[in-house]
Amino acid sequence: MKGFAKFFAAAALTVAGATGALAQAKEWKEVRIGTEGAYPPYNNLNAKKELEGFEIDYGNLLCEKMKVKCTWVVQDWDGIIPALQANKYDIILAGMNATEERKKQVDFTTPYSKTPIWMIGPKSTASSDISPATLKGKSIGAQGSTIHANYVEKFYKDSTARLYPTQEEANLDLLNGRLDYIVADALALADFLKGQGKDCCKKIAEVTRDDAIHGAGVAGAVRKADTALKDLFNKAIAETVADGSLKKLEDKWFKYE
Repeated sequence: MKGFAKFFAAAALTVAGATGALAQAKEWKEVRIGTEGAYPPYNNLNAKKELEGFEIDYGNLLCEKMKVKCTWVVQDWDGIIPALQANKYDIILAGMNATEERKKQVDFTTPYSKTPIWMIGPKSTASSDISPATLKGKSIGAQGSTIHANYVEKFYKDSTARLYPTQEEANLDLLNGRLDYIVADALALADFLKGQGKDCCKKIAEVTRDDAIHGAGVAGAVRKADTALKDLFNKAIAETVADGSLKKLEDKWFKYE
């Protein structure tokens, strides 16, 4: 998926212009970044247990722009906000959408990505109708504690919602015939459909975004007290929009039509 940079350019540059706490932000010499490491192509631990993905490259780029030393911390998704609050790291870059519900706990940077949402299923699925009435009685998988889990639980009350600790576990259950459908970000599902799921599964339909559930897009999450850190990241995000480096990373990692 390409062109996110253009979508957020105006917002990012506006926020950067309001960076009144820049002097205070210079106190940040080291930043610890929390990520899941299990949500490709955003972030993933490869076979060598090394972090890779769009957000890993992008986070490192932002750190270069900010001239700060950054270290990465891997954290299970279910506890990713509590670990931020417990000072295990300073910012979350983990494919996290900036929703109103999460804003009660954390502050968000300018969004740096916004992807479509897909529902996928077996290749034998004949219909692209994903209305709640059509999917009554069907099992729908999603990663727990995500916008996708919230969406399934809100709109598919007559279906069986099955929630998983990681996206990979949901994918494997679909692959092995234990699920009828999965809902997730198109980027994550496109990777699965090109890889493990290429022979079993296909895109059924794009899900209509619900702003109240899905939020404004993927952004970094910081503690509410860390306004200077948020300003520092916003300035760096704006620079990557202006110089085209964000788009280069989109083109590298987001490879599907």
